[in-house]
Amino acid sequence: MSAPVETRKILLDLTLEDAPRRAGGRPTLADDLRRRLADAIMGGELPPGSRLDEHDLADRYGMSRTPVREALRQLAAVGLAEYRPHRGVIVAFPEQNRIAEMFEVMAEMEALCARLAALRMDAAERREFEALHRRSLEHVREGQLDDYDAINLSFHSMLYRGTRNRFLEETTLSVRRRVQPFRRSQFRVLGRLANSFAEHDRIVEAVLRGDAQAAEAAMRDHVGRVSVASASLIEGRRQSSATDADPVADMGPAAD
Repeated sequence: MSAPVETRKILLDLTLEDAPRRAGGRPTLADDLRRRLADAIMGGELPPGSRLDEHDLADRYGMSRTPVREALRQLAAVGLAEYRPHRGVIVAFPEQNRIAEMFEVMAEMEALCARLAALRMDAAERREFEALHRRSLEHVREGQLDDYDAINLSFHSMLYRGTRNRFLEETTLSVRRRVQPFRRSQFRVLGRLANSFAEHDRIVEAVLRGDAQAAEAAMRDHVGRVSVASASLIEGRRQSSATDADPVADMGPAAD
């Protein structure tokens, strides 16, 4: 059965915006800058209304304005920045319904990936998948958000590859890159690392059993919980910024 018109529209919007990244395969300067700025926004370092000046960011990070412009475009595409007349680009937060729409698409695509991977992964891939999951436990115990996030990306990517469907893998990766700022930031929520591991555990168990229906359900539930955690974090940031003084202009995270 075909997807509803609104869902297809959201999916098309999500994937078309990611074309520059897809063409190169590997992260670009723009991708890296987008991640840094998104982390600063979601972490509260850059409150809504802060200016993201193209010239200042180019000087600060030692790059041309072209990747800066692309990074700002990517942020705007997910609702973390917007263009204002006479002000340029400023930090913004997406509306809750937009976040819900993006995660609705993500949940269905990842659920499909989990179902197909449970049916199509070979024995060696299943062992590797389980071993990767077990390695993430150390990062949960140590509260190592960045390390867990890196394994989390590999965990989901391994499932995408396990579908044996290159088009589905590429399309799911494209959508994931659009929601990645929110998926990454939700690990800041208290207890989220441990909960994420437990949710992954149910997915792994289903995949190892070859239980496609259980894998699909577990993944849909997992992404749904990620959506709730992300929305909660953003709403908290929104309320916090509303009680603060006017944001300082031309802010940005420090370069390494």
